[in-house]
Amino acid sequence: MEKEIVLSGIRPTGFLHLGNYFGALRNYVRMQDAFNCYFFVADWHSLTTHPDTTELRNSVLRVIAENIACGLDPDKVALYIQSDVPEIAELYLYLNMLAYKGELEKTVTFKEKLRRQPDNANAGLLTYPVLQAADILIHRAVKVPVGKDQEQHLEMARNFAERFNYRYGNVLPLPHAFNYGDNLVKIMSLDGSGKMSKSENQLATLYLADDGDSIRKKIMKAKTDQGPSEPNGVKPDYIENLFTLMSLVSAPGTVQKFEDDFNASSAGNCIIRYGDMKKQLAEDMAAFIQPIREKAADIQNNKLLLDRIIRQGADKARASASETLKLVRSAIGIKYM
Repeated sequence: MEKEIVLSGIRPTGFLHLGNYFGALRNYVRMQDAFNCYFFVADWHSLTTHPDTTELRNSVLRVIAENIACGLDPDKVALYIQSDVPEIAELYLYLNMLAYKGELEKTVTFKEKLRRQPDNANAGLLTYPVLQAADILIHRAVKVPVGKDQEQHLEMARNFAERFNYRYGNVLPLPHAFNYGDNLVKIMSLDGSGKMSKSENQLATLYLADDGDSIRKKIMKAKTDQGPSEPNGVKPDYIENLFTLMSLVSAPGTVQKFEDDFNASSAGNCIIRYGDMKKQLAEDMAAFIQPIREKAADIQNNKLLLDRIIRQGADKARASASETLKLVRSAIGIKYM
């Protein structure tokens, strides 16, 4: 039985962090045995908001290395760079003929990014959902791991595919959101202000490239309070986040010890010691991230290996993309020989 196709990409606009690992990469590793997976580094997408390309090459190579260090096997999946597959750009052109200015201007992410960068309202930013649709449809992917913030883009990809099929014939399958719902973890920033970020709020984000000292300093500065006011109280989000992080990297007995201390604490009788908890978490987190950081660094320093992985990924992706373009051109009628 032929495996279903899964597609996902990540922009090289900063360092991958713990939220990327537990929210996505860990599941990608699980998917690579069950599905036909295409995972890519979205360098074209990054240009819509990061026009300075001084660090682009290093960022792209680091993302490739960190994906592999987290467990992705380039022999099992197609791990490639978006710009190495020009077929995506051709499909993007065709899909732009099926996308309308009004619907693109209503996209939540477009309005949000326009608010953040009013002096950079470029056409690529407006048509971002169309390029994203081309990324997906070029491999005829049916499963796309997405977060809540990308669901509107995926719905638009389905709309573009439906319009193409209605106009030219049934060529493009409709993609759907997909995740291992029982295995999704939300990782907040250490200051409790929102999610960890690849490029913002760096002192409150744990990156896969952080060394042990950086990890310890960040965790020791994590937001806490004076402790619960009554036994078995409800944890504030920022305290719950510390327990979430500990549950991911510490021994179960360690987590239970601090859970018991929290539940037994009350005003005037604070048993839990957040300082001790953060020290333990910092050591366990440093031990967890260290092998990922070191393996990613080894891969980045091995130019021959990286070149082979990138070429291999591009070959796999272009083989799939070329097949789709043949069908698309034939359906449209752009076939003159």
